[in-house]
Amino acid sequence: MARNTRIYTDIDLNFTPNPSTGDVAVKYDEQAIKQSVKTLVMTQFYERPFHPEIGSQVYGLLFEPMSPILQSMIETAITNTIANHEPRVTLIRVDVNMDPNNNAIAISITFRINNTTTPLNVDFTLYRSR
Repeated sequence: MARNTRIYTDIDLNFTPNPSTGDVAVKYDEQAIKQSVKTLVMTQFYERPFHPEIGSQVYGLLFEPMSPILQSMIETAITNTIANHEPRVTLIRVDVNMDPNNNAIAISITFRINNTTTPLNVDFTLYRSR
C-alpha cells in the first residue's frame, strides 16, 4: 500500500544524542522544516561549501541604521530567500520588528507546508553585536 504523505527528516543541529541509540537525534516533518527555514535565513552567501548561491543577506543588513526602509529590506530578503530555496513551503507572512534600545531585530515567519492547511510559525531574534 502506497503512502500519500511525505516524511521530512533532518538532523538536530544541537547535536543532542538520541537516548536509545546514542546517535545524533533526528527532527521530523514540521520541526525539520522549521529548522530548515530558520537556518536558511541565517545562512550568509558563500557560507555553504559548493553552494555559494544559497543564503540570505539578512546578516549583511544587521548593521544598517534602523529605519522603516531597513525593516522592508529585511522582509524582502527573507521572502526572496524562502521563495528561491525552500520549495517545500508556501510563505504566508514575514514580520520584522525592530528594537533599537536592545540592538535587536525580532523576526516572525509564518508559512505552511505544501499540501497542508496548517500554518506554522518560526520566531527568532537577531542581535547586533560584534
